[in-house]
Amino acid sequence: MPILNRKNAPVITDAVKFHLDLPAHEKISLRNGVDVFLVNMGTLDTLMMNVVFYAGNCFETENLVASATNFMLKNGTRSKTAYEINEYFEYYGAYLSRHAAHETAELSLHCMNKHVGELLPAVAELISDSIFPEEELRIYKKNMQQRLQVNLRKNDFVASRLIDAYLFGEGHPYGRYSTAADYEALQVDQLKSFYDAYYNQGRCMIFVAGLLPADMISQIEKHFGSLPFGGSAIHPIPEMPLQPAGQKKYRIMNDPDGVQGAIRMARNFPNRHHPDFQKMLVLNNLFGGFFGSRLMANIREDKGYTYGIHSYLTNLIQESSLMISTEAGKEVTEDTLKEVYLEMNRLCNEPVPEEELQTTRNFMIGTLLGDLDGPFQVAGRWKSLVLNGLTEDYFYRGVDTIKTIKPPDLQELANKYLRPDDFYELVVV
Repeated sequence: MPILNRKNAPVITDAVKFHLDLPAHEKISLRNGVDVFLVNMGTLDTLMMNVVFYAGNCFETENLVASATNFMLKNGTRSKTAYEINEYFEYYGAYLSRHAAHETAELSLHCMNKHVGELLPAVAELISDSIFPEEELRIYKKNMQQRLQVNLRKNDFVASRLIDAYLFGEGHPYGRYSTAADYEALQVDQLKSFYDAYYNQGRCMIFVAGLLPADMISQIEKHFGSLPFGGSAIHPIPEMPLQPAGQKKYRIMNDPDGVQGAIRMARNFPNRHHPDFQKMLVLNNLFGGFFGSRLMANIREDKGYTYGIHSYLTNLIQESSLMISTEAGKEVTEDTLKEVYLEMNRLCNEPVPEEELQTTRNFMIGTLLGDLDGPFQVAGRWKSLVLNGLTEDYFYRGVDTIKTIKPPDLQELANKYLRPDDFYELVVV
């Protein structure tokens, strides 16, 4: 074996020169019409299964019913108490989580693949036989009210919920937020009704990833194929008009004794189907999307106003937004806002240097490489495409956009989307 010459540095290859392939998935349909997406790859004897329902808060008629129903799925069936359910999954070394978003809600199972036969029927039982005990709901309401009381003392929490309300409207699912009275108003009958409509007989799809057992498909068919799920025609996503606030600038006093202010700056933006979305991802990364971005270099590294500042396009299905988020010392919040607008102005009026653009490209391609490292990450990429009504071509177009976009393209985008008058501006101190 030849001895390495330590005096010669290895050849460094820019990430943009790598060829990226999105690993394939297998799609099947169960006898009840449920689509199942399988990513069979990896070397560890583990798997992940996401059971996704169209049961987010855009389907609810009373605030918080969707999230409460999703949380309570794990809190009792006709044959098991909440304690027994948790003990059952822990016995097999499995982790079952649940999460509710705006359009969808899901149950996520992580486990050893050898225990699939014992765990899938337990997951199916939660979906088809939850009973929502009164005492469990009482505990949930009390815990969430206490958590809300604590969070409302935090400026960043208050800022995050208010900026969404300004952007989309308090009556829109994306802008709706919780109150203690909303939690108190929750009733078991509301949860049961939502559960029957959107889970027990709801619209569902399943994503499975990992080193899958040979009988994985038959196991899924056995335990989920007979459930009375509806097809894609049931529960279409409601289209709700935006109701943005007329005022653009807000200053909120939340903690007189605090030393920091939470800053949110945001504008509405189209969803992933808009032709500018993927190009805007490049501009956003250069602007404030990673540690080497302009906002970080100016406001953290040069001015020292904050530990970190970030901009991002929000991960929403129907609409999106461009958000800038940070916390800074109370005495420099206004100066921080000025510097953000200064960086917007620079991108509008000065072409991006090719070296800076190349650094951004390398970062984004490197991030994509990480997103494709392992079956769970690949399944997450496919889930995002499927839920947003996109195909794998969208992934490859995104890679091509990163590699080929030019400084004049970015300057044109900046003049279109980084206009200060379009941004809502909120400081909570």
